[in-house]
Amino acid sequence: MFSITVRDHIMIAHSFRGDVFGPAQRLHGATFLVDATFRREQLDEDNIVVDIGLATRELGEITAELNYRNLDEHPEFAGVNTSTEFLAKVVADRLAERVHKGALGEGAKGLAAISVTLHESHIAWASYERDL
Repeated sequence: MFSITVRDHIMIAHSFRGDVFGPAQRLHGATFLVDATFRREQLDEDNIVVDIGLATRELGEITAELNYRNLDEHPEFAGVNTSTEFLAKVVADRLAERVHKGALGEGAKGLAAISVTLHESHIAWASYERDL
């Protein structure tokens, strides 16, 4: 399996519901390093996984929608614990939508999977992987 990874970051505010979250139940900030990995079994006719420039642009547009936002106030996330795992899935699903709509070019139609990892720190991160 071949893969490429592009990277961005987001800074958000949010809070959680549930005793399991302890002090994180209060409003707090989080900064995530966001890695999006695109996978395919065979390279396309240009011998690439996907156009890195297009992948970077699309990831950047998705992260811009979340960056510097209080997710507690975002209608899409009302009443949702926007955990690191949950947000990794949000980003992966939004990337998949863009792949299916052709935003990453014709060559992206051969992609097999996308994996998104949100790094909370140098010692903790969460990922979500999905087929395309």
